[in-house]
Amino acid sequence: MTDESPSGIRPSNDARKAARDKARALRRSQRRKDRRNRVLFRSSLVVVLVAVVAIVAFVIVSSIRPPHAGPANMASDGVLIGQGLKAERSPARAADAKPSPHPLDTTGQVVNIVAYVDYLCQYCGEFDRTNGEQIGKLVSSGAATLEIHPLPFYANRSAQGTQYSLRAANAAACVANYAPDKFFDFNRLMFQHEPSQTSAGLSDSRIAGYAEQAGATSMSRIRSCIHDRTYADWTQSALNRASTGPLPNSNVKKVTADNLPLVLVDGQQFTGSVTDASDFRAFIQQAQAEQYTTPTPTPTATVTPAS
Repeated sequence: MTDESPSGIRPSNDARKAARDKARALRRSQRRKDRRNRVLFRSSLVVVLVAVVAIVAFVIVSSIRPPHAGPANMASDGVLIGQGLKAERSPARAADAKPSPHPLDTTGQVVNIVAYVDYLCQYCGEFDRTNGEQIGKLVSSGAATLEIHPLPFYANRSAQGTQYSLRAANAAACVANYAPDKFFDFNRLMFQHEPSQTSAGLSDSRIAGYAEQAGATSMSRIRSCIHDRTYADWTQSALNRASTGPLPNSNVKKVTADNLPLVLVDGQQFTGSVTDASDFRAFIQQAQAEQYTTPTPTPTATVTPAS
């Protein structure tokens, strides 16, 4: 048998040696590639396993961790502000606890104002900037109470995914918890500096600055509370409760993004202009008149039979 190429020309020893060397080099290269692929596969497998373990651990820890409590002084899911702009106190409750509504004052001496708001709601800001001063005077004098419910309806509308509405509502809960008597002023400052819905919203540090400007103390705690989103879970739960209803002391079934700001006066929804202070003043006067003219049942006298 002759050792010839297909062309009939016998390859030289040098050519055969070169072919063998090339084959050996290819085998070495393939072995190195195989080893590298095995190392990469093992490394990828380790990364995946670590990620799976981390996810499982997070789920387990989350499931056994007790839910964050809600803020103090918001048992009704809102802050009730009365004479002297002082907030009513109440203990902290579980984030998913059923709220305890404040009963309406039906004596005719005090107007009950309840406002459901979002700090990124344009109409909410317009209402507060228009009526905040006159409401403050009524509440401070004791002629009215004001219950404010901050809700994050517009959490996903901020630019760059900053969830400003949620952060602002959480910050309001932080102020209610640590400096409740400064809540009215903080609420006003938040609306006076309300950002546009096309922006990323106010930074956490700037929000904390407005709490300090409102006169809040315990600022280190408030800053940490704002930064850590301490009441974010509670805020979302409060939103769920308000948006499913029913709302206490009112014939309005629930709060929606379309009826913000939802402002109630003695249980009746205000539907006038949010930019005309005289509209809201007239609505309050009408509510007061209705309170005074509502007949009070006359108690039945008890007659004791003569012996």
